[in-house]
Amino acid sequence: MGLEIERKFLVAHAGWRAQAVGAVRLEQFYLFSREDASVRVRIRDGRAARLTIKTGRDGLSRGEFEYDIPLQDAVELRESRVGKLVEKTRHIVPLEGGWQAEVDVFTGTLDGLVMAEIELKTMDDAPPLPDFLGREVTGDPRYFNAQLAVEGRPPAEA
Repeated sequence: MGLEIERKFLVAHAGWRAQAVGAVRLEQFYLFSREDASVRVRIRDGRAARLTIKTGRDGLSRGEFEYDIPLQDAVELRESRVGKLVEKTRHIVPLEGGWQAEVDVFTGTLDGLVMAEIELKTMDDAPPLPDFLGREVTGDPRYFNAQLAVEGRPPAEA
């Protein structure tokens, strides 16, 4: 079984930008979404597409199964989406000890939202947390991308 273990944070300030080493433009949408499962299609830089199935409701660890699909299939599936298109640029920011943060700068309907994820190898990992990370939202379903697509951006005070 594929497994994704990650911590998710709101970003407190733009201090990460000077450290970013790469970026990719992502357009993603959901074909199915419920509390314990979702099916997502993601288009990377308009050139490649991937179908992802996520299972479970725990914010830290969830089942994850990913499959490359033809770009044209993804384009055609976009019209069958649930909710809004999620558009973002993902920036890679190296951290101490070989870790990395993926900082997502959202545009479109989620413009202004900036979040960071740190993928873990085990549930017990404790990567360094840089000062640009704000409040942790790992277990808050309002910040799952599937929920953002359906419900939109949570209020700033959330």
